[in-house]
Amino acid sequence: MTRLTGREREVLLMLGSGLRNREPAREPGIAERTVKAHIANIVDRIGQRTRTRAAIVSAPAHGALCVDRSCTRHRLWEPARGRGVRAA
Repeated sequence: MTRLTGREREVLLMLGSGLRNREPAREPGIAERTVKAHIANIVDRIGQRTRTRAAIVSAPAHGALCVDRSCTRHRLWEPARGRGVRAA
């Protein structure tokens, strides 16, 4: 997830959680139109074609994107016994 701004990382995390444009706009307090612009930038920067593909990439990368170490989602993607999905 290189070259994403902090806000883009936040929006990408929310995409990976299955939120629609309106929902990510509420949490950080930004306009829905701004969220759409962030999503367009994210899709381009991570080399995906659609927001859905970006969301799919986001889910296993949650640990690398999320700075909140008390977040319970980190445990969902930790490798089990040396195997599993690793953050990009």
